[in-house]
Amino acid sequence: MPVALLALAIGAFGIGTTEFVMMGVLPQAAADFGVDIPTAGYLISAYALGVVVGAPLLTAVAVRLPRKTMLLAMMGLFTLGNALFALSPNQEFGVAFRFLAGLPHGAFFGAGAVVASSLVGPGRRAKAVSMMFLGLTLANVIGVPLGTLLGQRVGWRATFGVVAVIGLVAAAAIAKLVPHQGRPAEASLRSELGAFKRPQVHLALAIVTFGLGGVFACLSYITPMLTDVAGYSPSNVTLLLSLAGVGMTIGNLLGGRLADRALMPGLYAALLALACVLGIFTITAQGKVGAAITIFFVGVAGFMIGPMMQARIMEKAGGTPSLVSAAVQSAFNIANSIGAYLGGLVIAGGLGLVAPNWVGALLAVFGLTLAIVSGTLDRREARTTLALTS
Repeated sequence: MPVALLALAIGAFGIGTTEFVMMGVLPQAAADFGVDIPTAGYLISAYALGVVVGAPLLTAVAVRLPRKTMLLAMMGLFTLGNALFALSPNQEFGVAFRFLAGLPHGAFFGAGAVVASSLVGPGRRAKAVSMMFLGLTLANVIGVPLGTLLGQRVGWRATFGVVAVIGLVAAAAIAKLVPHQGRPAEASLRSELGAFKRPQVHLALAIVTFGLGGVFACLSYITPMLTDVAGYSPSNVTLLLSLAGVGMTIGNLLGGRLADRALMPGLYAALLALACVLGIFTITAQGKVGAAITIFFVGVAGFMIGPMMQARIMEKAGGTPSLVSAAVQSAFNIANSIGAYLGGLVIAGGLGLVAPNWVGALLAVFGLTLAIVSGTLDRREARTTLALTS
């Protein structure tokens, strides 16, 4: 694999760390700003809102820029947002700077996925994309636990100061290792928006939203499941979340390999496996060993879907993949919101702390249904093309 993928993975590592480590240091930030935990929670939602807004907006604004320039600009904005957040004087500025840090998230991954796929031959593109996303999954294994520990020992500001340094390292690596690719010849805002006229693009985004929504219905409430149901102590939760991160890393690599070999069958298998694992988790969550094993496989099944869908949507976008590729990250964060909201509803309804797993299983089944519809349209289009050419 090209060494340029390492530079993209470093950027993904920084982005993944800043997105998820906020949950680990939220109590420290709340105490520092003098607000309660629910109010400090706006620091999490502000970042997610930045991702949803920034992915299409920044990609559209910079659609004619060379992609290497786009990557450097997004990593510069990411570094600035995190550095300013580390210096925030109060909650209001903190929310604003978290929003700023989230803006380049989707645009970076959108441009990065296109660059990664362009660095290798046709049969290895999804694997290349998965190597970039490896940085995101490793953030859950290494970056988030270490960032949480640093925040607890030294202070949450130190955590985001280190994240800003990672952003600088990523920018330097991109400048040094990613080859210049020139300005996209066919790119224009009109052509990029034209990709959204294709039903398969909307189906792909819906599969991400609902299929991965199943993962987040579970993961949003994984801490109370592990402590109040499985019986783990709070001190063991970080280790278990790292185990889930290892599963995510393996799933990401498997998904990249499957996407290059048999994308749609692999996607069907991943969504079906996710539905089954989440359903099983409602039973295995009652014991420590079963819960630990199952949370690992939730990570594997859930994160197999990511590189597959990134490859799928770039394929269906044709020659204008940048905007729809960035839109995958918006869909990812909408999936996070939907999963967390629906999981919270069933808990509030008195169905118990494991009920979000049933919600997740149903969302995965719905995602599988959409994937089958998408595959059926593929076969119908292929038959129509064959009939017209014969």
